[in-house]
Amino acid sequence: MNRKVSERELEQLQENLEYSGWELRVFLADILPEDIEIRHNMEDRMKELENLVNTYGWVVIVKHIQNKSVPDYNTFIWEGRLDQIIEEMQRENGNILILWNILKPKQIYAINEKLKPIWAKAWDRVDLILKIFERNAKSKEAKLQIELASIKHMWPRIFDMWMELWKQAWKGSWESNTEIMKRHLQRRLINIKEELAHFEKVRAQHRQSRDRKWIKTVWVVGYTNAWKSTLTNSLTKKWVLAEDKLFATLWTSVWKMFVEASYDLNSWAYIPPKEILINDTIWFIRELPPELIDAFKSTLEDSIEADLLLHVIDCSDPKLENKIQVVEDILEKIKANQKRIYVFNKMDFLSNDEFETEENWEKKIYKNKKEYLTIKYSNLNPIFISASNKENLDELKNKIIINL
Repeated sequence: MNRKVSERELEQLQENLEYSGWELRVFLADILPEDIEIRHNMEDRMKELENLVNTYGWVVIVKHIQNKSVPDYNTFIWEGRLDQIIEEMQRENGNILILWNILKPKQIYAINEKLKPIWAKAWDRVDLILKIFERNAKSKEAKLQIELASIKHMWPRIFDMWMELWKQAWKGSWESNTEIMKRHLQRRLINIKEELAHFEKVRAQHRQSRDRKWIKTVWVVGYTNAWKSTLTNSLTKKWVLAEDKLFATLWTSVWKMFVEASYDLNSWAYIPPKEILINDTIWFIRELPPELIDAFKSTLEDSIEADLLLHVIDCSDPKLENKIQVVEDILEKIKANQKRIYVFNKMDFLSNDEFETEENWEKKIYKNKKEYLTIKYSNLNPIFISASNKENLDELKNKIIINL
């Protein structure tokens, strides 16, 4: 009989594997519900989860999707399929099972109990995102924000763990251990919030200083892989980390964009030279967990109070409309309601192939995808550019000046 592996032994093993440079072998799993919209986006969901795994530096071995209308109450993935996955993980030396959905404490605990005999562990998508955030955090503030989000995410699981220990006859120490843990976390939460309040106060002072100098600010946002940071680099001629990875940077980068004097092509009005601050922030992804949005609200404050918002969109993406909506939903949650410019990036990759086979009659009346997007989003100042080739950047700069 296989002995049970302790939580600490498993954590130590994974730390040793990462330290030694080995690539952990990851299995992905999700449930295919009856919801038509989720079914339609299932391939994108799993691809995005795989991108998150790759961002962390691991390798996806197998992806499992179970066709069930509702998840299993105890283990999320229904037990028969879960047993099959565990057997396959054992054959393929799988180390981590990652599930797309946010799991209940009871579910993640039950799955991990099943995985212990094969020295493996289960995470949900939030666990993975928090690990990526933790690895990429450089500033003290970012690290504090991630710790805050981690405590909020882990709190129910810690309580659930001690409940299980109590069931296993740890009655004498359960109450004291639970209370000690709760008091420790409560004290740490208070300390983190106090430290974050200090950073918030400093940023408020910086904002007041900029207001006194009449410096306008522009906030750059976008869904993953729209090459948002590449655009920031092109506009400011400064270096900003521009990796094809999710959450490569977690802090708000602020750069200056200098716009030379020019004339408005429509009215021939003289536009004097200006210096503008460009705020580049984290990528957005679908269903970004609420605790992560809350944790980074303080960092996003500067951006939320910006004078203008550049929403960068990959115009070559067949599902760009869904991703536009994801970004807009997050902006609504954080109450970012300033004027927008829709920047359709990657115009050099724009293809009409999927548009020509489009069955939606509302789209068929347009000549091509560019015309359709221009007209559909006409109230959002649409412009088509290529940040990598620096095409139409002067037009974008003029549009920014006109809208500030």
